[in-house]
Amino acid sequence: MASEIAVINYGMGNLRSVSQALHAVGARVRIVEEPAQVGAAAGLVLPGVGALEDCVAGLRGSGFADFVRGWIADDRPFLGVCLGLQALFEHSEEGDVEGLGVFPGRVVRFRLPRPFKIPHMGWNTVEFRDPTSPLVSGLNASGESFYFVHSFHVVPADAGLALALCDYGGSFVAAIARGRCFATQFHPEKSQAKGLAIYRNFASLAAGADSGATAGEAGASAGR
Repeated sequence: MASEIAVINYGMGNLRSVSQALHAVGARVRIVEEPAQVGAAAGLVLPGVGALEDCVAGLRGSGFADFVRGWIADDRPFLGVCLGLQALFEHSEEGDVEGLGVFPGRVVRFRLPRPFKIPHMGWNTVEFRDPTSPLVSGLNASGESFYFVHSFHVVPADAGLALALCDYGGSFVAAIARGRCFATQFHPEKSQAKGLAIYRNFASLAAGADSGATAGEAGASAGR
């Protein structure tokens, strides 16, 4: 049986399309509005559209800010999408807002030469820096197209966080990875087959983590 993945509802975000994408790849999905509802879910997804200030306020108001920080610190499978990526950093120029501070770095507005327009909207090619990452298994490391809608992008203090890069009037970070924490600036749920591959890989990672936890619990029980 597929492991369950919790999708955070903090009052905004593209819950339906993310949930449908996860269902499409065989995952069981639970929409959660407070940390107590996460239960035994093996993976946690933070989707997002709109303003980062509202996103962070919603996470703090629901208790998910500390919960997400703890989940990632415990190296449990996590996937952030769009604002779910930007919220992980310390500070954003959008609304001069403090993020969750999971990773050092900032979120800045695109400063682009002509003829580039803001927001960056539509399909663009993403190059994966680590083709061995479980999130990108089966994808072409040298270039896959994904769908973007954003005016701001992350600038990690640690360049090693970058899992993927994209070019739009200059290179920017399109995805990050650290342990079993992943986050994308693009929208996998809007990116057709390649996006579904991202969700399928994350669901597989969560299932593997869940199996490992179950085996560990069984071993601990046998040792009592």
